[in-house]
Amino acid sequence: MNAMIDIRDLSKTFTLHNQGAAVIRVMDGAALTVDRGECVALTGASGAGKSTLMRMIYGNYLAASGSIMVGDVDVALAEPREIIRLRREVLGYVSQFLRVVPRVPTLEVVAEPLLSVGVDRDAAAERARELLTRLRIPERLWGLSPTTFSGGEQQRVNIARGFAHTYPALLLDEPTASLDATNRETVLGLIDEAKARGAAIVGIFHDQEARDRVCDREIDVTRFTHGLAA
Repeated sequence: MNAMIDIRDLSKTFTLHNQGAAVIRVMDGAALTVDRGECVALTGASGAGKSTLMRMIYGNYLAASGSIMVGDVDVALAEPREIIRLRREVLGYVSQFLRVVPRVPTLEVVAEPLLSVGVDRDAAAERARELLTRLRIPERLWGLSPTTFSGGEQQRVNIARGFAHTYPALLLDEPTASLDATNRETVLGLIDEAKARGAAIVGIFHDQEARDRVCDREIDVTRFTHGLAA
């Protein structure tokens, strides 16, 4: 089997504690398979459930039923320590927003995913420098915390961090949003490179041109949801 991500009969509910603990079923029977070297786009209107499905794959949301196989780990049933290991070694997530500890220099922020899997510090720093250069973060900023950067600079640091380690699986949440044409092209190139080395990618791309360029298939999540998901 070539699938790196295999989702079957997945469902999700939310409990509205401020409305008498009402249980709302927002996803039923979701199914998705992503092969190594393939990029699949999640589509659907805002609120259709794209982000909910991504957060379930990453283990931020607990599934009500079904399975979410990422490699040999069922995220729906995994213990917290298994989720932590999966995120460190196997499953990367490039979100729209950079969340880092303040005062940590940008170079260390980008190198950290490599250091956490045992890559030599010099090699990790070299990879971080390569990505920051490609994404046009000026070298004079590398020793500063990215929390002081502009929104666009923070987004590019976040992308560099997400692509530093060669994750076998990647989740991408609007990776080209708000980027200028030059940096957008760089990010699409990074996605192409990840696919070429065999990464399985699930992404949300509101940029139709970017989606057409890097995605092999589209999955409309509205067929699995009731229009109430985030």
